[in-house]
Amino acid sequence: MVIDDKTYESLARVGKILALRGLNTSHSGNISIRSGGKMVIKRRAAMLGWLKREDLVETSLEKEDSYSLIASTESAVHRGIYNETDAMAIIHAHCPFCTTLSLIEDEITCIDAEGVFKYKRIPVIELDVPIGPKEAAEKVPPVLKDYKVCVVRSHGVFAKGMTIEDALANVTGAEHSAEIRYLTMLTRQPLKRDYSEEKSFKKW
Repeated sequence: MVIDDKTYESLARVGKILALRGLNTSHSGNISIRSGGKMVIKRRAAMLGWLKREDLVETSLEKEDSYSLIASTESAVHRGIYNETDAMAIIHAHCPFCTTLSLIEDEITCIDAEGVFKYKRIPVIELDVPIGPKEAAEKVPPVLKDYKVCVVRSHGVFAKGMTIEDALANVTGAEHSAEIRYLTMLTRQPLKRDYSEEKSFKKW
């Protein structure tokens, strides 16, 4: 198993950005890209912000194989997303504002202009066991057929993209919108303009 320079450099760069922005703890979160009938994903327990080449594992998209034992614990979720959606890259991050809002809302409604344009709503998924891949592998992929990003309540974000940079844009974009919504809620003031009440918003 040889991970080429371009793949390693792009995944390492994105992992570093996620860590420096405080979107994961030292060892949480995972990233992957699709490569033919396989995926390249972070190794289990590797530090996402300081990835080494040996921290990346190539494993099958069809079923578990010998590399599944050392791949991220969320590999089954990534596999399900690749098999059920158009995703070419996936990021799972423990974004603080998205996770916080997921504790009190059933969906995160974007109120900032960029969030409305890109996402409108960010679905929140309820799992009996928020930590662990089994239930998430069943419930996250169907949602990402229609959305770029979703949040598992109390756990974190799953986002897809056509490239790893595209997936990163969806993670950071969703978190930015969630932060704006959270800070606006703290003011306890009504919105001067509520995009969610406008006709064009409801067409999503």
